[in-house]
Amino acid sequence: MLHFRFSTVLKELLEATLKRPLSGSRQKTWLPTRHCCFGTASLDARAQLKVLHAAAHRPALRTAPFAAPFRSYCAKTEGAVELDEQLKKDGDSSEADSDKRRNAGILPSLEDLLFYTVAEGQEKIPAHKFLTALKATGLRTGDPRLKECMETLKETLKNTTDGVTLDRHLFKKCVQSNIVLLTQAFRKKFVIPDFQSFTSHIDELYESAKNLSGGQVADYIPQLAKFSPDLWAVSLCTVDGQRHTVGDTKVPFCLQSCVKPLKYAVAVHDYSTEYVHSFIGKEPSGLRFNKLFLNDDDKPHNPMVNAGAIVCTSLIKVKVMNFLKKMAGNEYVGFSNATFQSERESGDRNFAIGYYLKEKKCFPEGTDMTSVLDFYFQLCSIEVTCESASVMAATLANGGICPITGERVLSPEAVRNTLSLMHSCGMYDFSGQFAFHVGLPAKSGVAGGILLVVPNVMGIMCWSPPLDKLGNSVRGIQFCLDLVELFNFHNYDNLRHFAKKHDPRREGGDQRLHSFGPMDYESLQQELALKAPLWKKVSPTESHQDSSTTVVYRMDKVAE
Repeated sequence: MLHFRFSTVLKELLEATLKRPLSGSRQKTWLPTRHCCFGTASLDARAQLKVLHAAAHRPALRTAPFAAPFRSYCAKTEGAVELDEQLKKDGDSSEADSDKRRNAGILPSLEDLLFYTVAEGQEKIPAHKFLTALKATGLRTGDPRLKECMETLKETLKNTTDGVTLDRHLFKKCVQSNIVLLTQAFRKKFVIPDFQSFTSHIDELYESAKNLSGGQVADYIPQLAKFSPDLWAVSLCTVDGQRHTVGDTKVPFCLQSCVKPLKYAVAVHDYSTEYVHSFIGKEPSGLRFNKLFLNDDDKPHNPMVNAGAIVCTSLIKVKVMNFLKKMAGNEYVGFSNATFQSERESGDRNFAIGYYLKEKKCFPEGTDMTSVLDFYFQLCSIEVTCESASVMAATLANGGICPITGERVLSPEAVRNTLSLMHSCGMYDFSGQFAFHVGLPAKSGVAGGILLVVPNVMGIMCWSPPLDKLGNSVRGIQFCLDLVELFNFHNYDNLRHFAKKHDPRREGGDQRLHSFGPMDYESLQQELALKAPLWKKVSPTESHQDSSTTVVYRMDKVAE
C-alpha cells in the first residue's frame, strides 16, 4: 500500500495562490472550450483547496450505459490560466525541488510521470521512441495542439550532444507546454483507447472493400471521368483528434454533393433554422436528386437534393471557403477551376431547376438566379483530400468544434439539424436503406466520396470514384456496411438485449471506461502514477497525522 500525503502540496498551493492576483488574467491555454478541466484564476484559494480535497476522495465515476460520456477538449481558450504556467509561477519547480518532493513521498509532476512511462526504467529517452509512442495513441506530430511541444523538441535536440536522446530535465522542458493533452493520450483517455487495435480492423475493412470491382466512374461531368477507378482511400479523425489514413488519402478530389450538408450548416449557423426552412423543406423526396419537382408548398423537399441545395446557396452571404478551412483544421481545402468550368458547361439540368425555382418564387426577393448557379457550381468544385474531409466530418461529430484546433466553427443547432437531414436524406435514393442498415448520418457525392459521421466519436471520409446505379461509391457503401457489422456504431446497436458487437470506445473492446469529465491536476497525477511506481512505498500500517488529506492506493500489484 502507498499513502500519498497531500497536506504539504495543498499548503504550498494555498500559500502560492494567496500571493498571486486572482483576477485579470487573460492568457491562452490548452484547456476545454466548454468546461475547464482545472481551476482558473477566478477561484479563490479556499475554493481550490476544496476542489483538490474533493478530487482526492471522490470515487471514479462510470458512464451511463447508453449515454455518450462528457468529453473535455484540449483547445486554446481566452481568459483561462494555463495549468503548467500556474505551477511554474507558484513554485518554479527546479530539479532539486522535484527530487526533494519525491524523497518526501509526494507525487512528482505530470512531466516526471510521463517520462517514467515512456523511459521504462532508462535514464534517457530517444526522441524517436517518444514520437513512436505518441503516434500509437493516434496523435500526430503535426497536430496544431502540439505545435509548441514539437518546436521545443526540435530546438532541444539541436543542443544535445548526440542529437537523439533526452534526459528527464530536457524531456520535461519539451512536454510541459502540452502536458495535459499528452497525459490524456498516454493514459488512454481518448474516445478510442486501444487505437492501434481499432485501426488494424479499419485496415482489414479497407482491404476487403478494395477487392470490389463494380460500378462506373461518373462521366456526365467530363472532368470527373478522368479519375482512375482503382483509387480508394479511407481517413478518420476522432473527436479527440486521433488520426488514421489508409490508401490514396492525399489525392485531391471535388466534394460535389458532399458539400450540401456543409453549406446548409453554414446557412443555419448564419441565420436560423426557422429562416432557412421558410425556403426549404425537411422531408425526403423519394425522387432522383436532380428532379424538377417541389413539395405541396412549392418548396424544395430538403437541402440534400439539387433544388434544395440551389436555394440554400442563395441564402449564403459569407465566405464558405473560410468556414470549410476552419472545419478542416486548416488542412487542405482547394478549388478545381477545371471542374467548375466543366460543371457550368454541362449543367443544363441545374439551369432548368434554377429557372423552375425562379418561376415558383423559391428564392429570396432580389436574388440573381444565374449568379446563384455559378456559386452553386463553385461550391461543388471545392477540392479536399480524404484526410482534410475526415476532419470536417469530425467537426460535425464533435458538435461543431474542430477536434485538432479546438475552435468552434458551427453552432450546436446547425450541427444537430445537419446530422438529422444527413441521416434521412443524405444518400440519394439509398437514404432509407442506408439509415436502416448503417444507422449513421452520411452524405455521398458523384465524385465518389462518402462523408460519414459517428456522433461523439469520429468523422470518416471514404473515397472511390466508381459509383453504383444510385450514384453512391461502391467501395464506400461496402466499407460503411462492414464498419457497423463489426462495431456497435449503428444508432440502435446499444439497445438492451442486442447481440454484442465490438465497442472501440471501451478499453479492450468491452470494459467500460471511467467518465471523461473535467479533471484536476492531482487526479491526472494519481492515475498516471499507476504506470510509474518509482517513488517511496509506505507500509499499510503507517499512520499519518493529517488523515483528512491522505489518499491510499494499492501499488504492490501494478496493472499495465
